[in-house]
Amino acid sequence: MDEHALLGLDPQADRDSRQRAIQYFEQLKVSLDGWKVCAAALTSGTYYSNDHVKFFCYQVIENYLKTRYLTASPVELQEMKASLVTIFRLQSQESTQDKSFIRNKVAQIYSLAFIADYPHRWATFFTDLLQSLHLGSLAVEMYLKILLAIDSEVVDREIVHTQQETERNTMIKDTMREHCIGQLVNSWFQIITTYETSNPEVTCICQDVIGKYVSWIDINLIANDRFVSILMRFLKMPLLRESACDCIHEIISKGMDPMTKTKLIESFTSILENTGVIHPTEDEEGDFVAKMSRLVNCMGLQLIQSWQKLSKTTETENTALALQALENKVSLMFRFLGDEDDDVSGAITTFAHDYINVLKQMTSFSQKQRQNMEGLLLVVVKKMKYDESYNFEQEGEEEAMFQEYRKQLKVIFNNLAQLDSQLIVGAVHNLVASTLQNWKAMEYQDVELAVTLLYMLGEAIPSSQGQHFSGNQSKATALQEMMRLMVTSGVSHHAHPSIPLQCFETIVRYDKFFHVETQHIAEVLMAFLDERGLHNKSPHVRSRVAYLFSRFVKGIKVHIQSYIEEILKRIHDLLVLNTPDNGIQHSLTSDDQMFLYETAGVLVVFSQFAPEKKQQLMRELLAPIVNRFGGLLTKMCTETDERKRLGYAQCLSQAMAFASRTSKGFSNQQTMKQCGCIEAFTETLKVFLQALNTPHHRQLLHIGVRQYLHRMVVCLESEILPYIPVAMEHLLKQADARELHDFIPLMNQVVQKFKKHIAPFLQEVFMLLVSVIFQVLNSPTDALDQVATGDKKMLRRSYFLFLSNLVNNDVTEVLANQEGQNLQQVLITIIQGAVDIPDPQGQKLCFAILRRLVEIWGGKDGLAGFGDFMYKSIIPACFMAPTKTTFDMADAQTILVLGEIAQCLKAVLEKRGEDFLNYLQTEYLPTLNVTPEIIQEFCQALKSDAKVFKKYLKMFFSQAKS
Repeated sequence: MDEHALLGLDPQADRDSRQRAIQYFEQLKVSLDGWKVCAAALTSGTYYSNDHVKFFCYQVIENYLKTRYLTASPVELQEMKASLVTIFRLQSQESTQDKSFIRNKVAQIYSLAFIADYPHRWATFFTDLLQSLHLGSLAVEMYLKILLAIDSEVVDREIVHTQQETERNTMIKDTMREHCIGQLVNSWFQIITTYETSNPEVTCICQDVIGKYVSWIDINLIANDRFVSILMRFLKMPLLRESACDCIHEIISKGMDPMTKTKLIESFTSILENTGVIHPTEDEEGDFVAKMSRLVNCMGLQLIQSWQKLSKTTETENTALALQALENKVSLMFRFLGDEDDDVSGAITTFAHDYINVLKQMTSFSQKQRQNMEGLLLVVVKKMKYDESYNFEQEGEEEAMFQEYRKQLKVIFNNLAQLDSQLIVGAVHNLVASTLQNWKAMEYQDVELAVTLLYMLGEAIPSSQGQHFSGNQSKATALQEMMRLMVTSGVSHHAHPSIPLQCFETIVRYDKFFHVETQHIAEVLMAFLDERGLHNKSPHVRSRVAYLFSRFVKGIKVHIQSYIEEILKRIHDLLVLNTPDNGIQHSLTSDDQMFLYETAGVLVVFSQFAPEKKQQLMRELLAPIVNRFGGLLTKMCTETDERKRLGYAQCLSQAMAFASRTSKGFSNQQTMKQCGCIEAFTETLKVFLQALNTPHHRQLLHIGVRQYLHRMVVCLESEILPYIPVAMEHLLKQADARELHDFIPLMNQVVQKFKKHIAPFLQEVFMLLVSVIFQVLNSPTDALDQVATGDKKMLRRSYFLFLSNLVNNDVTEVLANQEGQNLQQVLITIIQGAVDIPDPQGQKLCFAILRRLVEIWGGKDGLAGFGDFMYKSIIPACFMAPTKTTFDMADAQTILVLGEIAQCLKAVLEKRGEDFLNYLQTEYLPTLNVTPEIIQEFCQALKSDAKVFKKYLKMFFSQAKS
């Protein structure tokens, strides 16, 4: 061994030493005798105290076994066998015993040799191992670890095997069943009886082995009196019982005939009942009870499978027996599902869920089954209750686990509702009525549960089954009565934060209730606005209520006209800007305030006030933003502390976002003009445009201005147009690729909305915009800077998208009225994008633009000079692009480009007809060395249907490239 290289295996080694060790590792792996060097090092004892070197050596041997061992010579086979025997002996001695991770690696090495050698090259593999067990408990443990490793290589269904490996594994298992499984089973019996008290750890590993192997060996070798009696004894021994549970779990999970399976489970159940272990006491240790719960869960699922298989046969008597066996396990399921420990309960939820699915297949229910449904509902409701230790303000891992567990219970609850909706509604109605009428005297967990169950009914019971509300009291449903009780009981005043919050969740889910019982709206609005909701002392509650209030207002806005001014007054203190200099703890985060600004905007817009009044209210709403914006901007510019300056910039950005969100209330039915609010928003825009003049945090502020402009383009008509030139001038000044990419969608939006109204302005600024774009695109970029390269790619795409918007929104005069030289430059950029830049999305856009230009200007009376450009540039582009090496015919995006090329050529044919065909036949295609036959074929295809031509074009270019 290269001792110098081995120094690099030490975790404290420097980078060069580690690199040297890696190189040595690779060298040994490819060396013919590398594995022998490592085997000698392992068996010599030289590196006994160095785990890093030993693990290194085993990895080299592992590589050899996986790559070259199958073709090893007889001499090498003997050398490997001798090495393994020596290693096994060393692992069996206390003086040379290794740590667990090394012993696991040894077991893996053994298993790799086994799958290569057994049965043909090492027929006595198991005999040799069994003869070594006399060496003591370490040898026994090593033997068991090897068996587990063999199971992993040969049996484990989670590992994907090739067809060849699967056939090899089947042959190995068949040989083992025929020749040695009996010996192995006897060895397991000897081990668990010999070491049950002296070495429980070995006994547990052995039970694990039995569990693994029972899946593919004869069940009768294990499911017999001698093994079962021992497993039952182990279930009463604290150190062995969890492994025994797992072992029995594997035994009853084994695939077999459904009736045999049913009898096996019933046999185990009878024995477990007689010994009493299946009914653990309340003070029993949690891990064991969880294992027992998992075992009963398995019994239930296996019996369900057996019943399902039998129910598809004509064996009615056996089917009934399987169902009876299943029904008899339901009481056990209740015991574990209702356990105080959620881990115990969670281990059996699948049985509960699948049992409900069994009941869904019944045409009618027996009295026992109805009792089971009621019992299951009671258990689920009880287990949904919060624990005393649940921390609502700082939810950690345990709280997250309980919420996940609650979701499992909710699935069972919903499935029970599908089974019997009347049972669920009746039970929840009784619980809600008894709880809410006396909520002040009850524990908060009971109150929270009652409100939560009322909330859950909305999902569990579809509206077709009664989840609706009626203005006719004689037709009022139980759900309507529960909602009325919740709203009038005053339970939202409960001191625990979880309860008012759940009330608000329920109110929003059932907002249709308030359309039929409007008399409760005032009380509910007050709850949202006072210390129960938006002014709650809990930040979590305030945050969630901000969102829920927004949803509630949108849902019932037609019924709250008389409360609008009061609502705006009560939320005014929550709309203040969270500035870095006000030094107070803010009630809401900026994200929460977004919802309130939107809500306030909706209230003003949908109010029945005169436009003058709406304008006044909107100005008052925007006042906290407008009045402070200029001052904050000045403070940001004069601030020298960069951290505070960023705080001001973020505040200004949020202020603009708030104003943008406020405009969300406007719609096509309630426009800004109809509401008389134009001035309020254009005045705000003037204030925001100031932010474009500052060099500090330019990107952050520009985002805010652009966002607001986007909203104004949506909400305003021609009133926005005077502001576009000013905004554009500043937004383009010293812009980088990312900023230009973000700016172009604004221009596209303006073009799409105003079309010819904006054309005169666009004509003036068009070349300025193009020159700025290409100035940025042509600026030098570090080849390794992937972000900058990506930004430029996106900008180029945006540029083509902008041109596409111009030609598709009837404003091509913007292009046509440019100076001839400038237009020529722009058209060349489109040709370059179509041919030279390997970006399928960009190429598709370019060919779509060219096609549209052909449709508009391609006729004989089209734009002067365009016909010449069409023949000299567009048509060649259609042939040059697909012949590029970067044009991948197997790529879906590229095929879309080919489709655009086909449409482009068809458009030229439409405009120029025979003139175009003659040009292809006599001038252009011959220069590409296309044969006359293919030229004729191409022209015929071009005159055919668009789909046919597209298909032909793909074949044409595929052949050309090949």
